[in-house]
Amino acid sequence: MIDSSGLDVKHHFADLGDVLIHYVTSGAGPPVVLLHGWPQTWWEWRHIIPELSKLYTVIAPDLRGLGDSSKPVGGYDKQTVANDIWKLVNGHLGYESFFLVGHDWGGPTAYSLAASYPESVKKLVIIDVVIPGCGGDFSEGGRRWHHQFHMTLDLPEALVYGREEIYLKWFFRTFAYKEDAISEKDVAEYIRAYTLPGAMQAGYAYYRAIPQDIINNKEIIKNFKLPMPILAIGGGVSYPDGRGRRNDPEMSLKRVAVNVEGQVFDECGHFVPEECPQLLAQRLKLFFETNSQ
Repeated sequence: MIDSSGLDVKHHFADLGDVLIHYVTSGAGPPVVLLHGWPQTWWEWRHIIPELSKLYTVIAPDLRGLGDSSKPVGGYDKQTVANDIWKLVNGHLGYESFFLVGHDWGGPTAYSLAASYPESVKKLVIIDVVIPGCGGDFSEGGRRWHHQFHMTLDLPEALVYGREEIYLKWFFRTFAYKEDAISEKDVAEYIRAYTLPGAMQAGYAYYRAIPQDIINNKEIIKNFKLPMPILAIGGGVSYPDGRGRRNDPEMSLKRVAVNVEGQVFDECGHFVPEECPQLLAQRLKLFFETNSQ
C-alpha cells in the first residue's frame, strides 16, 4: 500500500460478505463518494481529496477486485459492483444520501448505483465515460481496442503476465494528454496494485461483464431515467493525443437521465482527475453547492 502520509486520509476495510473493500476517508461534512476507473485505484483522487475534504466527508473506495480490496472470482457486472458501494456507504457507514462521482469504470458503476437508489444520490458526476447500453458506441467503433482484447478469454492473461508494467504504462502515456500528470511514483503505485494476485484478471472481468451490463442497463432505460442533477465531463483532447471522450459523456447521459449538463475540459485527455485536478475540484464544488431546479 502506498505511503499516503502526505494526504490527510484514513485507511479502512469493510467486510461486506463476499468482498473486503478497502477505502479511505477524509474531511467532515456531507458525504461525497469517489469511484475510480481502470487501470487505477482510489489513488487517482489524490489531488481532489484535499480540496473536497475542506467542505465534505470524502469516501474513496477501491472497487471490487482492484487496489487493496479483495479479488473475488465473480461479481464484476456493474450492478453488483454498485451494490458493494451501497453496502459500504449506506449499510456500513450509515449514510442515507450522498454526492456521487465516477470516472472510467467508476462511471457505469455510479450509474447503476444511482438507478438502484435514486432517492439517495443527491447529485451525480460522470467523468470521461459513457453508459453501456445507452444507445451510443461504448468502444468507439473499435478505436478503444483494449475493450475487445480484455473481453477475450484467457488471451490477455497469457500475453500480459509478467509484462504488466509495459502494458499499463502504455495506457498512462497514451490516454493522458499531459504526460507529467501521472508521475513515476504514481505509476509505481498502480503497478503495485495491479500486480497483486488476481488484480489483472479482475480488471479484465470488468470488460467481460459488458454484455451483461448492456442487458441490465437497457432494461432500466426502457422504464426509467435518472432524476437527479447530473454533470457529465469529458476530456477535450481525443485521438491520437489523449483519448478523451469530449462531449460523448454528455450525449450518453442525456439518453438515460432528465437533468444533465455537460462540460468538456480543454487540454485534457482521459485521466481528468489527474490531468486537470484544480479545475475538476472547483467544478465539483460549484456543482454540489448550486441549487438545481
